[in-house]
Amino acid sequence: MLYEFVKNNSSTYNFMAENKNYDGSSIQVLEGLEAVRKRPAMYIGDVNEKGLHHLVYEVVDNSIDEAMAGFCKNIKVTINEGNSITVEDDGRGIPVDMHPKLERPALEVVMTVLHAGGKFDKDSYKVSGGLHGVGVSCVNALSSHLKVEVCRNQKRYTQEYSYGIPTFDVKEIGTSEHTGTKVFFQPDDSIFLTTIYKYDILANRLRELAYLNAGIRISLTDERRPESEKNNDNWTPKTEEFYSKKGLSEFVSYIDQNREKLISNIIHINTDKYGVPVEIALSYNTGDKEYIYSYVNNINTIEHGTHVTGFRTALTRTLKKYAETNKLLEKAKVEVDGDDFREGVTAVISVKVAEPQFEGQTKTKLGNDEIKGIVDRAVGESLTNFLEENPTEAKRIVDKVILAAQARVAARKARETVKRKSPLGGAGLPGKLSDCTSKDPAVSEIFLVEGDSAGGTAKNGRDRFYQAILPLRGKILNVEKVLSHKVFDSEEIKNIYAALGVTLGTEEDSMALNISKLRYHKIIIMTDADVDGSHIATLIMTLFFRYMKPIIENGYLYIATPPLYLCKNGKHQEYCWTENQRLKFLETYGSNTNVQRYKGLGEMSKEQLWETTMCPENRTLRQVTIENAASADRIFSMLMGDEVEPRREFIEQNATYANIDT
Repeated sequence: MLYEFVKNNSSTYNFMAENKNYDGSSIQVLEGLEAVRKRPAMYIGDVNEKGLHHLVYEVVDNSIDEAMAGFCKNIKVTINEGNSITVEDDGRGIPVDMHPKLERPALEVVMTVLHAGGKFDKDSYKVSGGLHGVGVSCVNALSSHLKVEVCRNQKRYTQEYSYGIPTFDVKEIGTSEHTGTKVFFQPDDSIFLTTIYKYDILANRLRELAYLNAGIRISLTDERRPESEKNNDNWTPKTEEFYSKKGLSEFVSYIDQNREKLISNIIHINTDKYGVPVEIALSYNTGDKEYIYSYVNNINTIEHGTHVTGFRTALTRTLKKYAETNKLLEKAKVEVDGDDFREGVTAVISVKVAEPQFEGQTKTKLGNDEIKGIVDRAVGESLTNFLEENPTEAKRIVDKVILAAQARVAARKARETVKRKSPLGGAGLPGKLSDCTSKDPAVSEIFLVEGDSAGGTAKNGRDRFYQAILPLRGKILNVEKVLSHKVFDSEEIKNIYAALGVTLGTEEDSMALNISKLRYHKIIIMTDADVDGSHIATLIMTLFFRYMKPIIENGYLYIATPPLYLCKNGKHQEYCWTENQRLKFLETYGSNTNVQRYKGLGEMSKEQLWETTMCPENRTLRQVTIENAASADRIFSMLMGDEVEPRREFIEQNATYANIDT
């Protein structure tokens, strides 16, 4: 999980055309990579942090395609000084001979023409990832400088580009005893809002790729020397190597490492006997939540699709058949349904599809109908064998299913209190909610505020047309440590659901969140700027991540950033959000400076809270996003779960960067 900093300034755009004559001359034709530079977000998602890192993924995807085809074993990624990137592999090397139709070297075609590449030729790549073949040419278009070197046919070739345009023809520059491709690129700072790469974001994706492609070695090196190490002759760059011998079974172990295991074995399915390579690993823990991560050709399908449907169908059918055959459900005394079989399961599903059909441009949901049956058969056969060969572990799973069914019945009444028939009509809204007058979710926002005192200040300082306030009493329930029915028994959590207008239950999943009647498209967590406030914010984020993830996935969750200090020296006054800003003020204005430390939001006047934290023209919001769901899952389990040792190690490793209040 990461935070994107979003400056929330209001602006007005005049849609009246300057030229009233709309004729043929008004139609623009964008040639080559010009379209990418004109509308970059259409190709890489956005021009912020997410899009910046996506450039690396697109280049790495080409190397992974070579690996999946059996021609690459090693991939090296380097963050260079100045935040340029180098990606090098030992694949076959991009062809450099002349393209028969375009009469240009194939290397130049791949680097400068959209929808050009070997992945469209099924004789070259049976399966491939990336953005529909536009990947590396998009990277070239959005880079101020790109250089590619190819080792092929015992020779070395190179070509360089400026803003996607070749600066010289492909040329031979020497000999080589090996093969491979090396790409260096510098993102264009006139396009991207940030050009600073984050090591952890890249590491999470490369680690994921290593698990998804067993046997491939992927390294990440950060050669950016920190200011504190400029004069240290013993400094060495940070380097990690990601390698998995067992693939998805190790991925499940990584995700589940902070949870109590129900069974000792990880069930690992790896087969292509039904015409499509299917790899699945699953295990059970003692919790009551389902954790499923799905991939198609290494692409994270966060909205799942037919491969996940096939998995769930087979899991329910196979377990139920085994339990009924062995008369293990007789003591249940309640009807067992599909949801009960999935409680406590952690699974990673990966399929390699030659012609994947994704719903939408973002590749988040697989639509191939035939994949459902293929995954269903693969899981059914392997899981049946596992249950018959491991009767003790099979019984543990079935006993947990029975407990889940009993807990589901107990939780039904609590869940029903969350469902409201008319969320926009005002009926059933919590009494503490100070609602806004606007009924348009697109312009409405709600602040989840720590405490009644701060809630009162926020209520008095807000713009009541579009800003709603919901005070929360103390620290809400830690949902990571309790069963679902306890979550929905919590009065504070029920108030959050009711205020937002969300309900539980869809046709596919009775516990899925329905946000069709969400009342606000900005949900802002506003807590004190101290350790307790950070803890409360983390508790609220855990609730959203575990039970209201679609709100995060749609970009609706934010964190407010109130200042830590108000510094005054005579007529000079400045709010400071960091310790460095406070020290800079003291350095600038010297003695006789008065520093007010805001321990809580309630210490601020309504004018101060509005000016610094709530006013769209001045405030800075941190948008909560999920860059890597599996990594975020592991972190929440570690921070908020029962296992103390992993949390202690995390604190020790990161304490250097912590701001501890005294």
